[in-house]
Amino acid sequence: MKHLRTVDDVMTHAVISVDRQAPFRDIVEIMRQRHISALPVLSEDGRVAGVVSEADLLLKAQGADESRAVTAGRLMTAPAVTVPRDATIASAARLMARGHLKRLPVVDDGRLVGVVSRGDLLKIYLRPDEDIAAELRELIMAYLIPAGSSLVHVYVSKGTVYLDGSIPDPTLQAMLVRVARTVPGVVDVTARLDAEVPA
Repeated sequence: MKHLRTVDDVMTHAVISVDRQAPFRDIVEIMRQRHISALPVLSEDGRVAGVVSEADLLLKAQGADESRAVTAGRLMTAPAVTVPRDATIASAARLMARGHLKRLPVVDDGRLVGVVSRGDLLKIYLRPDEDIAAELRELIMAYLIPAGSSLVHVYVSKGTVYLDGSIPDPTLQAMLVRVARTVPGVVDVTARLDAEVPA
Protein backbone atom coordinates (compact mmCIF):
# COMPACT_ATOMS: atom_id res chain seq x y z
CA MET A 1 0.00 0.00 0.00
CA LYS A 2 1.47 3.33 -1.03
CA HIS A 3 1.03 6.27 1.32
CA LEU A 4 0.63 9.39 -0.79
CA ARG A 5 2.49 12.11 1.08
CA THR A 6 4.85 14.02 -1.19
CA VAL A 7 4.88 15.68 -4.57
CA ASP A 8 7.07 12.82 -5.82
CA ASP A 9 4.16 10.43 -5.20
CA VAL A 10 1.76 12.22 -7.57
CA MET A 11 3.84 14.24 -10.04
CA THR A 12 4.21 13.58 -13.75
CA HIS A 13 7.73 12.25 -14.31
CA ALA A 14 7.83 12.50 -18.11
CA VAL A 15 8.32 16.25 -18.50
CA ILE A 16 8.24 18.26 -21.69
CA SER A 17 10.53 21.27 -21.52
CA VAL A 18 12.31 23.70 -23.83
CA ASP A 19 15.67 25.44 -23.73
CA ARG A 20 16.21 29.20 -23.78
CA GLN A 21 16.74 29.21 -27.56
CA ALA A 22 13.41 27.56 -28.44
CA PRO A 23 11.60 29.84 -30.94
CA PHE A 24 8.10 31.23 -30.47
CA ARG A 25 6.44 29.05 -33.12
CA ASP A 26 8.02 25.84 -31.77
CA ILE A 27 6.74 26.62 -28.27
CA VAL A 28 3.21 27.21 -29.59
CA GLU A 29 3.34 23.95 -31.55
CA ILE A 30 4.54 21.90 -28.57
CA MET A 31 1.78 23.34 -26.37
CA ARG A 32 -0.85 22.64 -29.02
CA GLN A 33 0.27 19.06 -29.68
CA ARG A 34 0.69 18.14 -26.00
CA HIS A 35 -2.38 20.02 -24.72
CA ILE A 36 -0.40 21.89 -22.07
CA SER A 37 -0.51 25.56 -21.11
CA ALA A 38 3.04 26.09 -19.84
CA LEU A 39 6.56 24.73 -20.31
CA PRO A 40 9.61 24.81 -18.04
CA VAL A 41 12.59 26.53 -19.65
CA LEU A 42 15.90 24.87 -18.87
CA SER A 43 19.39 26.33 -18.73
CA GLU A 44 22.33 24.49 -20.28
CA ASP A 45 22.97 22.50 -17.09
CA GLY A 46 19.36 21.26 -16.79
CA ARG A 47 18.25 23.70 -14.12
CA VAL A 48 14.88 25.43 -14.34
CA ALA A 49 15.55 28.97 -15.56
CA GLY A 50 11.92 29.99 -15.95
CA VAL A 51 8.49 29.03 -17.26
CA VAL A 52 6.86 30.12 -20.50
CA SER A 53 3.06 30.03 -20.49
CA GLU A 54 0.24 30.64 -22.92
CA ALA A 55 -0.25 34.02 -21.21
CA ASP A 56 3.40 34.93 -21.97
CA LEU A 57 2.90 33.95 -25.62
CA LEU A 58 -0.33 35.89 -25.95
CA LEU A 59 1.21 39.03 -24.50
CA LYS A 60 4.03 38.80 -27.01
CA ALA A 61 1.69 38.08 -29.91
CA GLN A 62 -0.52 41.08 -29.09
CA GLY A 63 1.98 43.84 -29.02
CA ALA A 64 5.45 42.99 -30.19
CA ASP A 65 7.47 43.18 -33.37
CA GLU A 66 7.25 39.59 -34.60
CA SER A 67 9.96 40.11 -37.21
CA ARG A 68 12.61 39.61 -34.53
CA ALA A 69 13.50 36.14 -33.32
CA VAL A 70 11.55 35.58 -30.14
CA THR A 71 12.80 32.78 -27.93
CA ALA A 72 11.74 31.06 -24.72
CA GLY A 73 14.53 32.90 -22.91
CA ARG A 74 12.94 36.24 -23.79
CA LEU A 75 9.36 35.15 -23.17
CA MET A 76 9.68 33.20 -19.94
CA THR A 77 8.71 34.31 -16.47
CA ALA A 78 11.77 34.09 -14.25
CA PRO A 79 12.72 33.03 -11.74
CA ALA A 80 10.38 30.05 -11.89
CA VAL A 81 8.35 29.05 -8.87
CA THR A 82 9.42 25.45 -8.23
CA VAL A 83 8.81 22.82 -5.60
CA PRO A 84 11.20 20.12 -4.32
CA ARG A 85 10.21 16.53 -4.97
CA ASP A 86 10.00 15.79 -1.24
CA ALA A 87 7.59 18.66 -0.55
CA THR A 88 4.28 17.63 0.96
CA ILE A 89 1.19 17.61 -1.21
CA ALA A 90 -0.40 20.18 1.11
CA SER A 91 2.55 22.60 0.81
CA ALA A 92 2.50 22.33 -3.00
CA ALA A 93 -1.24 23.04 -3.00
CA ARG A 94 -0.71 26.14 -0.83
CA LEU A 95 2.06 27.36 -3.13
CA MET A 96 -0.16 26.95 -6.19
CA ALA A 97 -3.10 28.68 -4.52
CA ARG A 98 -0.97 31.58 -3.31
CA GLY A 99 0.56 32.14 -6.75
CA HIS A 100 -2.60 31.30 -8.75
CA LEU A 101 -0.56 28.64 -10.58
CA LYS A 102 -1.88 25.65 -12.51
CA ARG A 103 1.34 23.63 -12.33
CA LEU A 104 4.78 23.68 -10.77
CA PRO A 105 8.12 22.35 -12.00
CA VAL A 106 9.47 19.78 -9.54
CA VAL A 107 13.19 19.95 -8.84
CA ASP A 108 15.87 17.90 -7.18
CA ASP A 109 18.98 19.94 -6.43
CA GLY A 110 17.69 22.58 -8.86
CA ARG A 111 17.32 20.16 -11.76
CA LEU A 112 13.96 19.38 -13.32
CA VAL A 113 12.61 15.92 -12.39
CA GLY A 114 8.88 16.35 -12.97
CA VAL A 115 5.86 18.61 -13.07
CA VAL A 116 2.95 18.66 -10.64
CA SER A 117 -0.42 20.07 -11.65
CA ARG A 118 -3.60 20.85 -9.76
CA GLY A 119 -5.04 17.65 -11.20
CA ASP A 120 -2.07 15.65 -9.88
CA LEU A 121 -2.64 17.02 -6.38
CA LEU A 122 -6.29 16.01 -6.56
CA LYS A 123 -5.31 12.37 -7.27
CA ILE A 124 -5.11 11.75 -3.55
CA TYR A 125 -8.89 12.07 -3.40
CA LEU A 126 -9.17 9.08 -5.73
CA ARG A 127 -7.35 6.75 -3.31
CA PRO A 128 -9.28 3.56 -2.67
CA ASP A 129 -11.25 3.67 0.56
CA GLU A 130 -9.52 0.46 1.65
CA ASP A 131 -6.08 2.14 1.42
CA ILE A 132 -7.26 5.11 3.48
CA ALA A 133 -8.79 2.81 6.10
CA ALA A 134 -5.66 0.65 6.36
CA GLU A 135 -3.39 3.66 6.81
CA LEU A 136 -5.73 5.14 9.40
CA ARG A 137 -5.90 1.88 11.36
CA GLU A 138 -2.08 1.89 11.59
CA LEU A 139 -2.11 5.46 12.90
CA ILE A 140 -4.88 4.78 15.40
CA MET A 141 -3.04 1.76 16.78
CA ALA A 142 0.08 3.88 17.24
CA TYR A 143 -1.87 6.51 19.20
CA LEU A 144 -4.14 4.23 21.22
CA ILE A 145 -1.86 1.39 22.32
CA PRO A 146 0.07 3.70 24.70
CA ALA A 147 -3.24 5.09 25.99
CA GLY A 148 -4.61 1.72 27.06
CA SER A 149 -7.23 -0.65 25.75
CA SER A 150 -9.71 0.54 23.16
CA LEU A 151 -11.90 -0.74 20.38
CA VAL A 152 -12.20 1.62 17.43
CA HIS A 153 -13.82 0.56 14.17
CA VAL A 154 -12.74 2.41 11.03
CA TYR A 155 -15.00 2.55 7.99
CA VAL A 156 -14.35 4.70 4.91
CA SER A 157 -16.85 5.51 2.18
CA LYS A 158 -15.98 7.82 -0.73
CA GLY A 159 -13.22 9.40 1.33
CA THR A 160 -15.39 10.04 4.39
CA VAL A 161 -14.06 8.36 7.54
CA TYR A 162 -16.40 6.95 10.18
CA LEU A 163 -14.93 6.15 13.60
CA ASP A 164 -17.09 4.09 15.97
CA GLY A 165 -16.31 2.30 19.21
CA SER A 166 -14.84 3.02 22.59
CA ILE A 167 -11.71 4.79 23.82
CA PRO A 168 -10.11 4.92 27.28
CA ASP A 169 -10.19 8.73 27.50
CA PRO A 170 -12.86 11.05 26.04
CA THR A 171 -10.24 13.68 25.20
CA LEU A 172 -8.78 11.25 22.64
CA GLN A 173 -11.73 11.70 20.29
CA ALA A 174 -10.69 15.19 19.13
CA MET A 175 -7.10 13.98 18.67
CA LEU A 176 -8.19 10.96 16.59
CA VAL A 177 -10.33 13.18 14.37
CA ARG A 178 -7.32 15.46 13.79
CA VAL A 179 -5.13 12.44 12.99
CA ALA A 180 -7.73 11.10 10.54
CA ARG A 181 -7.85 14.45 8.73
CA THR A 182 -4.09 14.25 8.06
CA VAL A 183 -4.45 11.08 5.98
CA PRO A 184 -4.25 11.95 2.27
CA GLY A 185 -7.54 11.36 0.53
CA VAL A 186 -9.75 11.96 3.56
CA VAL A 187 -12.66 14.26 2.71
CA ASP A 188 -14.45 14.34 6.07
CA VAL A 189 -14.48 12.58 9.46
CA THR A 190 -17.41 11.52 11.61
CA ALA A 191 -16.62 10.14 15.07
CA ARG A 192 -18.97 8.39 17.47
CA LEU A 193 -16.60 7.23 20.17
CA ASP A 194 -17.70 6.44 23.73
CA ALA A 195 -15.35 6.69 26.68
CA GLU A 196 -14.82 3.38 28.44
CA VAL A 197 -16.22 3.21 31.96
CA PRO A 198 -13.72 1.73 34.42
CA ALA A 199 -14.92 -1.51 36.00
